[in-house]
Amino acid sequence: MDVTTTPPVIEGPLGAEQILGLLPHRFPFLLIDRVLEVSADRVLALKNVSINEWFFQGHFPGAPVMPGVLQVEAMAQAGGILASRSTTFDASTHVMVFMAIEAVKFRKMVVPGDQLRIEVVPLRKGKIFKMKGEIKVDGAVVSSAEFLAGLAEKSKVK
Repeated sequence: MDVTTTPPVIEGPLGAEQILGLLPHRFPFLLIDRVLEVSADRVLALKNVSINEWFFQGHFPGAPVMPGVLQVEAMAQAGGILASRSTTFDASTHVMVFMAIEAVKFRKMVVPGDQLRIEVVPLRKGKIFKMKGEIKVDGAVVSSAEFLAGLAEKSKVK
């Protein structure tokens, strides 16, 4: 496995092009719009929720609510940016993947017009990362989770 221990230099804030350089996700599944802060100990990212989001077509017509699973995915993507601060890998051969999700809580619905402030902190770093994520809207926590993520060879993901 081509993994090095020298973390890349990441300066904040990060815009769309820089985020695309760190994450393998693309439209319609990229759920991070901007990174306000990133360090070895924390990432703070934004997701602007628009009525034009693809998932509102069916979740739920006439009463649009962002699916909780996508909120967890947004936390994981922010966690991927955080992990990229601690390790580098060849993106053509490796990808960071979910390994476990626990302690997930949804406290308030996320609706069009909300801006998600996604904060993720590491609980354990290494080849396998344990992280805790929290999403706030207008200062109130709307969801939180703990999760594990690790490097996988793309050839084994297929």
